[in-house]
Amino acid sequence: MDIHRRIQSQTSSTSTATPSKHAFETRVAEVKSPKSDINALILDYLLMEGYPKAAEKFQKEANLKPKQEDPTIKARQEIQHAIHVGDIQKAISDLNELDPGILDSDPHLHFSLLRLQLIELIRNARGYDPTAAINFAQEKLAPRAASNEQFLKELEKTMALLIFPPEKLQPDLAALLHSDLRRNTAAQVNEVVLQRHTERREAAIRQLVRMRAWAEASCRSKKRNLPDRIELGLNTGDDSGHEPMVMS
Repeated sequence: MDIHRRIQSQTSSTSTATPSKHAFETRVAEVKSPKSDINALILDYLLMEGYPKAAEKFQKEANLKPKQEDPTIKARQEIQHAIHVGDIQKAISDLNELDPGILDSDPHLHFSLLRLQLIELIRNARGYDPTAAINFAQEKLAPRAASNEQFLKELEKTMALLIFPPEKLQPDLAALLHSDLRRNTAAQVNEVVLQRHTERREAAIRQLVRMRAWAEASCRSKKRNLPDRIELGLNTGDDSGHEPMVMS
């Protein structure tokens, strides 16, 4: 009977034992990040990425002091939305209205938008007359591609969408029809507008994430004692003693 109880006691102790923390994780848990700093980063992200309503709501909930309003934020939001839904003509028109010289000063951005507009024309022409897409390519993109080898390669690749049915596209061609291309182009436009109007290309938190990734890679290359996997630390759960972030 005593042996049986002893085995049960040992089994219970083993199953409920808390895994010991890595020394690095213990040190991280001891660092208290001020909630005000975290909230300021979130607000900066919302403003820089073009979410004015979310930024206003978050600012009130987090009790943050109003920042000087960015006159481009609403325009940037509308331009990004137009790109996300495939209305590239509207995006180009709004972009020219916001900053008439922006596309003339950035041929690569202009070509990216025109190529995306061509892709949308091809997408809509599936099973129908592709004349509109062909004419657009000849009038808007071919003159630019004639003097730029990279533009020419991208145009030829895009025109291949007219030749092959969707189910037979190679991965690199199928990627042109994926929503990621719209998303990436919208982000590129947002960065260019930000740099021209605020002298910044992105939210501060993006720089911090890259810096953190660099620091981890540097430490691992030098064989520093680190856990096998390090969480980024953006979860809202509070199991480490840190104050939870206010979320909008």
